[in-house]
Parts: sequence; C-alpha cells; structure tokens
Amino acid sequence: MRTIVVKKNDAGQRLDKFLTKAVKGLPTSLMYKYIRTKKIKVNRARTEQKYMLCEGDEIQLFIREEFFESPEKDTGALSRIVPKLCIVYEDENILLLNKRPGVLVHEDADAKDNTLVMHLQAYLAQKGEYDPEDEQSFAPAMCNRIDRNTGGIVIAAKNAAALREMNEHIREDRIGKYYLCAVHGVPAQKKQTLRGYLRKNAADNMVEVRDKAFPGAKEIITEYRVIGQKNGDALLEVHLVTGRTHQIRAHLAHIGHPLIGDGKYGINKKDREKGYKYQALYAYRLRFDFGGKGEVLSYLDGKEFRLPEDEIWFIKDFSH
Repeated sequence: MRTIVVKKNDAGQRLDKFLTKAVKGLPTSLMYKYIRTKKIKVNRARTEQKYMLCEGDEIQLFIREEFFESPEKDTGALSRIVPKLCIVYEDENILLLNKRPGVLVHEDADAKDNTLVMHLQAYLAQKGEYDPEDEQSFAPAMCNRIDRNTGGIVIAAKNAAALREMNEHIREDRIGKYYLCAVHGVPAQKKQTLRGYLRKNAADNMVEVRDKAFPGAKEIITEYRVIGQKNGDALLEVHLVTGRTHQIRAHLAHIGHPLIGDGKYGINKKDREKGYKYQALYAYRLRFDFGGKGEVLSYLDGKEFRLPEDEIWFIKDFSH
C-alpha cells in the first residue's frame, strides 16, 4: 500500500484526473475498477472518481508496486537549457510571453527540449519557482497556443490554480484576443464582422470555411478593420470572437484576402521573394474582461497588454 498526500498544486482537480498524472503506470480501466472496489481510497474512506481533491487529502492505493514504475524523466534538461523568453509581463501566477514566429509552443517529433513550454519550465526551475521532483501532477503550462509560424502573446501559468482559472476565462470568452495581419488586396468594407463555418481536416492539418453550416463544421466569427494600406495590400486589426484552428488565415482567404506569406491558404512564392518567411500574423494585444469573475487572477480584470509596433516584423511595410 502507498499513500499520496495531496499538495497545493494537486488540489482542485478530480481524483481520476490526478491519478492519470501521478500514477502513470496504472491503466485507466484498472484505476476506475480499483476506485469502485475500494482499492483506492481517500482519507481511508470509499470515494468516487469525480471527488474533488483538497490540499492535505491522503490517497491510499492498495495496488501493485509495478503501477508506480514509469520511465525516468530527464529533469536535467531544465538545468541544461538556457531559457530564451521574451517576457511581456510576469507576476506570482502568470507570465505573458512574446512567442517569435518559428518557435514551437509544445513538443512534437522534431523538437523536444527546444519548445516554448520547455524554456518556460527551465526559466522557472532555475529561478527556484518550480521543482519537478516536488510536483506530483503539475507542471507550468501554456493556457493558449499559437501556430508555429505565427508570433504573439501567449499566456503561461505558474501554478495549478492560475492554470485552471485562466483556462476557464478562455473557455468563457472573457479574454479579448487581437491580431495584426497583412493581407493581399484591400477589403471593400473597411470594417466588418465576418460569420461562417469552419471544419478541420486533421489528416492534412487544414481547415475548410463556408458561409453556411455543413456537417462537422463549427460557427466562426471574425471581426476586422483596415488600419493601413500600401501598394494594393492592407494591414488589418482582427478581433477573434471565436477561436478556431487557423480561423484568421482561413476566414480571410475565404473572402479573397489571404495573408501575405501564407502558403497554406494562399500562394506565397512571390511573398517569399519579398522576404516574407512566415505568414504576416501577430497576436499583439490581449484584454482581460473577467466581469468580476475569478479569484486567484481577479487583479487582472480590466487590464490590457499590447506589444510595441517594432515587435511586429511586417508592420514596417505599411509605414509611410
């Protein structure tokens, strides 16, 4: 029998969600069976999979030792990495980071240590604010993500309470997300709210946008206004009302104004010749509108953060 004591960053989550992270060698089906058959208890009493853990709870696990065995984590990577972060804002709960185009947010097959989340964790570990050996189910994480070749502000949480609360604000659309982008052509309407439907095709990592609903599609709303134009192209500020995969890129291409430099939803051969290595899209402004909701992050309500113009690499092409 083993006992796990619930720590601060473990509290506030369901028992089953915690166990999938804390006891990685335990198959999910067996975990639910062991909860039903009282081989897993909380505070020595029968429990349920949906029980919300509190700091100080003791979880008793009457299961085989082999389930606690898992591949060794390379915690040394966090000391080897030289963190490269552009910090827009930082407090005891969150960081706002300016992710550069070309940087991966999360790990994939090609990049393991060289991701924004690994640099975040290395930064906090080297500051003494995060010790992976002391955590049972939590690691500092990103609350939102941006495409590899898009730049802009991403939100990172330093602790579990901040991560849960910020994720809730994102789900409830309490964060205003504003982008700058450069498009081919100048939209006839200088300000417009676009409505449509988007369906993702995971096989080729692309999306399809239509004006009317179709099977598997979700509604999208994209607001834009033209804030500059030069040589027949336009600089737009875009407000994401909904936040779907590739929404800005696909929606603007759908109305005949693909992003400059975007080879996925436009043709970028000539753009590359002009020096556009990435699609001209940058998440440059965030506004927190919590409406008085929230606890840990309530001090951020009403605050706005934006990047200076010289951080947006393509804006110079529209200056006079």
